[in-house]
Amino acid sequence: MTPSSPAVSSEAGDAQSPTVLVVDDDASLREALSDLFNSVGLHTNSFASASEFLGSKLPDGPSCIVLDIRLPGLSGLEFQAQLATANVRIPIIMMSGHGDIPMTVRAMKAGAIDFLTKPFRDQDMLDAVAQAIERDRRRRENEKVLGDVKRLFATLTPREQEIMTLVTTGLMNKQVAAKVGLSEITVKIHRGHVMRKMGAKSLADLVRMAELLELHSSKNPRS
Repeated sequence: MTPSSPAVSSEAGDAQSPTVLVVDDDASLREALSDLFNSVGLHTNSFASASEFLGSKLPDGPSCIVLDIRLPGLSGLEFQAQLATANVRIPIIMMSGHGDIPMTVRAMKAGAIDFLTKPFRDQDMLDAVAQAIERDRRRRENEKVLGDVKRLFATLTPREQEIMTLVTTGLMNKQVAAKVGLSEITVKIHRGHVMRKMGAKSLADLVRMAELLELHSSKNPRS
């Protein structure tokens, strides 16, 4: 690494400071990266191998992985593939002292958000980590919103779920009534229950929830 002024800081009031997970068999580099990230308010967990990482608990808050491509045992690329198979979606920054174009392309195609060649500038690493942590923060927020909507949807009766699916396609109450064989007033009552249970302030809110649940896709709503 080469010196540069840091430009990453954790947000005040976060429930948990962002965590950088460093996986590299070079102890001196792990220590240097830990010092760098700690200096800008980021928590760091370091591992000498992929197997050591796999034996640890993942952070509950926003995080990213800084991963060396050449490791004892599982290589960085193999480890990246294993994480994807396990549906671990923490953003990955690859680094290597022997990087080449095919290796870089393979890592990026597999979902790495950056590939840094050693020796790298501190600022380049900090910029990559800031981007990765922000991406993970957005992912976690989106997953929480989806989880909340799914829980609300599960409180609806089967008929209310059917009504919500139909009204969010743009059908009028009388059109929904004709489709399900109910009176228009009964559809209005069900629709009111749906709005209340889902916490929707408007039809637009309900439509956004339906989109999150993929109610109108060829597949069933997300489970």
